[in-house]
Amino acid sequence: MASLFSYIPIVNRFVGGKGPQSIDISPVEVHNVETAPEKRPRTLKHLLRANHVNHSILYHHLQYHNHLPHILCSAYLLGANEQQLHEIYSVEAKELEPWEPSPQEVTEGDWRDFLGDEKYQRAYVDFFEDSLAMRHKYDWKKVVDEYLFHGEKPLVNGLIGGVGHPLIHLGYAFEMASQEIAMEALGLAATQYNFLHKYLDDPAYTKTSLIQSTSPMELFEKMASDKRFDGLFKEPGYENIAALFDKHEDLVLEYWNAWSLENPVKQFQDSQEAAVAFLVASVPPGTHSYNFFVCHVLTTSHAVRILLPFTPKKFHVSLVRQWWLLTIAVYVAELRPKIDPDYIRPGDVAGKQWNYVEDRALKGPYCTDPHFVKAIRAMKEAARTWGDVHEKYLASAVRFVDDFQGWAH
Repeated sequence: MASLFSYIPIVNRFVGGKGPQSIDISPVEVHNVETAPEKRPRTLKHLLRANHVNHSILYHHLQYHNHLPHILCSAYLLGANEQQLHEIYSVEAKELEPWEPSPQEVTEGDWRDFLGDEKYQRAYVDFFEDSLAMRHKYDWKKVVDEYLFHGEKPLVNGLIGGVGHPLIHLGYAFEMASQEIAMEALGLAATQYNFLHKYLDDPAYTKTSLIQSTSPMELFEKMASDKRFDGLFKEPGYENIAALFDKHEDLVLEYWNAWSLENPVKQFQDSQEAAVAFLVASVPPGTHSYNFFVCHVLTTSHAVRILLPFTPKKFHVSLVRQWWLLTIAVYVAELRPKIDPDYIRPGDVAGKQWNYVEDRALKGPYCTDPHFVKAIRAMKEAARTWGDVHEKYLASAVRFVDDFQGWAH
């Protein structure tokens, strides 16, 4: 079937016919553990620094990402004490690996030449830290600004590489005002840089689409019933994403451009609700089949929420659309699971509040699972950001912590 695209590039504007707009939301509270004198933040600072010195950002044949800063910070923000933070570090560090030398150093003259090459992870972190010390007087935000937001193809447009881990890492850097996490995030942005950046860099990929909606949930439903996706893959999995873009790019971009950000703040709010629903409301009762890769849709959405107030306004809408591109890819790669809002009923909360959810995150059987703890933290922050009058976020979090029995796949 022919694509629904009208192949007319939209230059410097987005679906809906308006110019690039900012998404003005209040910043989250920044927890500066570098300077806090109390023992709990000092403990977190020391553990983050120990991880930075001792463990690589990529491991297991350069296929896995170091999640230790994510779970340490998430648990800290949920109220973990010093003993709990040490326990998390001890458990997670067993999985990690020491740094290994890169084939060569990265320099100011050739730093773009090795983008996307995981073997240069040590060289990239060294390069950004050299820039921090020698050119930016230890102001890590200036280093981030230079390499993420400037140049012909700014790294910010590639943050969804590696299932969005550079994006997630960067969010924690800003929320915790952490120099170490920021340098690691830049290292991840450089080594996870892949083909996805071109869709944001090149305005020709932003085209009008005959499918139009302001609602991600409505677009999920349209994708679920779109027979052009039927039979693309035999089994669900992240490995389907490259083939999806290689063989069905037009179809992906059709839905990417279908999301109309007429009111960017409202559409971003809708996207956060959709991210929670994708993780929790795609799991039929009794199956406990929570999806590891779908979790990344929620935790990258959380990262976007953290980063928007700290990001130059001209990148606001493109950052949210970058998240939407990853979301479509994951949804199709996981064979378009049904998302049923009826699986989450606020009436089922039964008097449980966020303190119950936090207790399950910090003391339950999965308290050392980075993605479990991160997902809870993301839901709680979304509830705080937008309000939760009808307790949809709380109900989602309660169902998640009560029903979770590990990642199904």
